[in-house]
Amino acid sequence: MLGGVRSPPTAALLVAAVVAGCGAASTGPVPRGPAPIPVPIGPGPDYRPPSLSRAVAEARPVGEMSCGRSPDRRFGVYVELFAHRRVVLIPAGIGIAPPRIESGAYVRGGRCSYPLRTREPTGLIEVANGTRATLGDLFDVWGQRLSRTRLAGFHTAASDHVRVYADGRLQAGDPRSTALDRHAAIVVELGAYLPPHASYRFPPGL
Repeated sequence: MLGGVRSPPTAALLVAAVVAGCGAASTGPVPRGPAPIPVPIGPGPDYRPPSLSRAVAEARPVGEMSCGRSPDRRFGVYVELFAHRRVVLIPAGIGIAPPRIESGAYVRGGRCSYPLRTREPTGLIEVANGTRATLGDLFDVWGQRLSRTRLAGFHTAASDHVRVYADGRLQAGDPRSTALDRHAAIVVELGAYLPPHASYRFPPGL
């Protein structure tokens, strides 16, 4: 995959097909980082959380974020999630209220969009320009849990807390406070360690 993204196994053909086309038009050198490590998507629903929270399904405000017309400009943030050395899939459609326009694995649009959204199941987060948001805000829009001991449907002991890496650097403090800065590459891990990537090749326009 481009940008040092870990490649899913052939069993995850849908995600592989989406990611294979992501950023394909980019030019220039690929940023250096750890060598790609094939990591399968984990089995069971906990590894494939749904994209819609109850609030987003009803287009209600989430914290200070509201659902409205999508802004003309957004920037990209890349987020990878791992639980027990398996990928937790970040689905397309986070932050996009129904009825939605879907095309295969993509969600092209909907009734309205929040400042944080996903349109493909690759970990690429689209953030409205001017938005100062954190990883906790993303999980709130998604309707999933994130804390020192929780990652979506997974739980760990306080002595083996959830780890967050931003651009390859381990972050101290509450995982929810990690800033979603432009072109940040964020890795969240629960359980056994995997070498985090320090960069990602973003598609043109993000």
